[in-house]
Amino acid sequence: MQELEQEQISGIDLCGNGVVVVPGKFVIFRSGGRNRFSSSAPIKNIYRKNSSMVARVFLLCPGYETVQEVCGEVNRRNILVERWNKSPLSLSTVSKSLKALEEDLIIDRKGTIRLLQPDKLLEKLSQNYAPPNTNNKIRMKVQVEGETLRQLLRRQSEELGLPIVAAGTSSVGQYAVMQRGDLLCVYCPKLETLLERLPGSRTDRFPNVELIETDDETVYFDARENAEFWWASPVQVYLELMAGDKRDRETAEQVKSFILKGVEQARQ
Repeated sequence: MQELEQEQISGIDLCGNGVVVVPGKFVIFRSGGRNRFSSSAPIKNIYRKNSSMVARVFLLCPGYETVQEVCGEVNRRNILVERWNKSPLSLSTVSKSLKALEEDLIIDRKGTIRLLQPDKLLEKLSQNYAPPNTNNKIRMKVQVEGETLRQLLRRQSEELGLPIVAAGTSSVGQYAVMQRGDLLCVYCPKLETLLERLPGSRTDRFPNVELIETDDETVYFDARENAEFWWASPVQVYLELMAGDKRDRETAEQVKSFILKGVEQARQ
């Protein structure tokens, strides 16, 4: 409704909420009508896309007191909610996801909401993982390298108010030992303004950065800030490696150990 008002368009929904705009004369804005058409249908696949964030949050903290606490933690760790224009995950989506996790015997909801089988949860997430939908991919040769390149990207993202996160394949070194190439792959929800500020040229010959435009919330979820840059979460790194070749999958076992160790420490 706020977007309609900004565009000076009148509109009304079937729950009695609406805005009437007569440009230059008056605006009538009415909200607060309860949703009379809420859906009770289960989510088709809670281990994929946005609902997977509910599952992933149990690998960060294996126990919660309430559904509201789970919902709050999911949205707090989603930097596209914190720093971009994405809407928070709804309480109903979280509740449906928790019900499915309970049916799969991955969590228990008697008393507190607690994780039972972290290994099985990682397996489910891996089996159902789908790469993010991307709008554009651009490879560039930027005039700086390594840490200087990361500082440049970080500075531009802050000045533009534009979230950026290294892809899982470029974040492996944060959680495991693996030699990667010099190509830094970075997720960003909007590339156009960022490209204007980078001193370099587009090329597929020896690029040192690949910019991937996507607003898929899962790749930004639980991004970790370290050494003045944003890195993908260990779960995202694990899922991207498991979708790769044999060498990637072998390295994924190191990241899996890192994740499971964190779960055990959080339980203590």
